[in-house]
Amino acid sequence: MAFEWPVRVYIEDTDFGGIVYYVNYLKFMERARTEMLRHLGYSQQRLAADHCLFVVHSVESRYLKPAKLDDELIVRTAIEERGAASLLFAQTVVDSLSGQVLCEGLIRVACVNSTTFKPRRWPRELAAGMMQLD
Repeated sequence: MAFEWPVRVYIEDTDFGGIVYYVNYLKFMERARTEMLRHLGYSQQRLAADHCLFVVHSVESRYLKPAKLDDELIVRTAIEERGAASLLFAQTVVDSLSGQVLCEGLIRVACVNSTTFKPRRWPRELAAGMMQLD
């Protein structure tokens, strides 16, 4: 089961041609991952209190069709792979009206200690919550 987050395209998201600038799809995906964590009860402040940071390790993206100003989008986020200190998220940005996939991304995120920046295990409650998203 994927977590879904709605996004509306604003003028600040578009380029001179009126379509979403490619890097903004990554911002939409970042927001969806953050909201997924919030949905599981983990705000950025709670993670910081646990001395836990999420850092993006790598990104692979494919842009299939442009989104335009005022479009309503849905960002779907699923966990593709789990590790003790990393996750691979499969994310898609779809047009909410047509259901067409506009962009696909694979984002590997690592959990690191906020002081040492060394990999650490996911907080136990968060790991359990993420298991429920399957």
